[in-house]
Amino acid sequence: MVRHDLLTLQLFTAVAECGNIAQASTLHNIAASAVSKRIADLEYGMGVPLLYRRHRGVALTPAGEVLLRHARAIAHMAERMSADMSEFASGVRGHVRIAANISAIAQFLPDDLASFVNANPDVRIELREENSDTILGLVREGLADLGIYNGVMPANDLETLSYRRDRLVVIAPCGHALDGADSVDFARVLDHDLVGLQTGSSLQAMFRAKAAELGRTVRVRVEAMSFDGVRRMVRAGLGIAILPDGAALPYAETSRLTVVPLAEPWAAREIRIAAREMSSLPKVVRVLIDHLRGQSAA
Repeated sequence: MVRHDLLTLQLFTAVAECGNIAQASTLHNIAASAVSKRIADLEYGMGVPLLYRRHRGVALTPAGEVLLRHARAIAHMAERMSADMSEFASGVRGHVRIAANISAIAQFLPDDLASFVNANPDVRIELREENSDTILGLVREGLADLGIYNGVMPANDLETLSYRRDRLVVIAPCGHALDGADSVDFARVLDHDLVGLQTGSSLQAMFRAKAAELGRTVRVRVEAMSFDGVRRMVRAGLGIAILPDGAALPYAETSRLTVVPLAEPWAAREIRIAAREMSSLPKVVRVLIDHLRGQSAA
C-alpha cells in the first residue's frame, strides 16, 4: 500500500498550483531541494512520473492531474478534522493566514487585529496585502484562510460575510478648483490629472472601467505604492486622487488636503470576508471572524 504524509501532499499541491518548485518552497518555508526530494520520493512510491520538468518550471502529467484532485480532497478533509477537534480545545490558539486589500489594511484591519491579538496572545496572524482578485484566488487555492476584499468582485463559489463599509472621496491640494465643493461627479474628476495606485490595483481597474462606460480615459500622471504615497503626491500638486474616506479624512488637515465626496452610487462600497467553507474553518479562524464582524458592529 502506498503511504504518504500530509506535508508531502501539501507540497505537491503547492508545486502544481505555482508551476514552480522554488515558489512552492518559499510559500512553505522549506528548502527547494527538500521539496524536490519529497516530490521525487512521491513519484517513486506511486510508480509514475507526476511532473514534467521544464527549464522555466513544471507541469502536471496526466497522473499528476489525478493525484492533485485527490490531494485537494485530502487537504479539505484534514481541515474539517482540525476544525472538529479544535472544538474540544480550551482557549484560542493557532495560526491564521489572511489576505487583505489595501483599503482594509489602511483603514480598519490593523486596529481590529490588534484588539484580537491582545485578547488572544497565543494566536499568530500572517497577513499579506494583495488586490481583491488575487485575494479570492488565494482563498480558492487554500493559500489563505480568510480573504478581505472589495465586495464588488464576484465570489459566488466562496462563502462570504459583510465586514465593513467605506465611501470613496476625492482628495486635492488646498486651494484647488475643487476646494469647497459639496461633492463632485466622476466625469468632472476625469477632467484632471490623477495620482493612482500601482498597476494591478483593483481600485484603479474599477476607475478605468467606469471611465470607459463614459467613453473617457483616466489620465494617471503618477502612480504610488500606498495610500500615504498617493496623499504625498497630491499634496505636492501632481494631481488629484480618489481614496476611501478612512484613508483621506484623518489626514486631511495635517496633509493640507481638501476632501470632496464622490457623487456616484458606486462610491459607497462594501468590504467582505471570504472563506472556502466557514463551517470547516478551525476554531481560531471562526473566532477571529466573529471578532472582526463584532468590531464592525461596534
